[in-house]
Amino acid sequence: MKKLSHYNKAGSPRMVDVSAKAETRRTARAHAFLRIAPGALRKLPENPKGNPLEIARIAGIAAAKRTSELIPLCHPLMLTHVDLEVTVEKKGVRILSSATTTGQTGVEMEALTAASVAALTVYDMLKAIDKSIEIQDVYLLEKTGGKSGDFRRKRNHD
Repeated sequence: MKKLSHYNKAGSPRMVDVSAKAETRRTARAHAFLRIAPGALRKLPENPKGNPLEIARIAGIAAAKRTSELIPLCHPLMLTHVDLEVTVEKKGVRILSSATTTGQTGVEMEALTAASVAALTVYDMLKAIDKSIEIQDVYLLEKTGGKSGDFRRKRNHD
């Protein structure tokens, strides 16, 4: 069995030492979907709190930058780019996030955090209209760079 990198010899959690790793360009893309009832989806443009899609985009960017504060063993990264696409579809809102860095460790958690917090923000802004909104399908789409190489999900979203 492969040695678990986030535990020391005594079995206690630890942050991995990445100081010996080479700095490389690393990217990641993540996905989240909010299933929203048609009636609530129609009311989205009238939201008194503002445009939920743009607020979610900004929230996702801010969240990616704070990932190491939220996930205990994540390294703080100097992100060179973060972006989110937040689009309305027939059955809800789809979120695609991307993150890039040139560093010694990957940005998968930053992309996943961005998509997750953007989804939570859409929920927050629409909960007065419909509390039954479901956040679904949060997953990594792809990542590039680093020792483990590239990863691409075989089947993306519908």
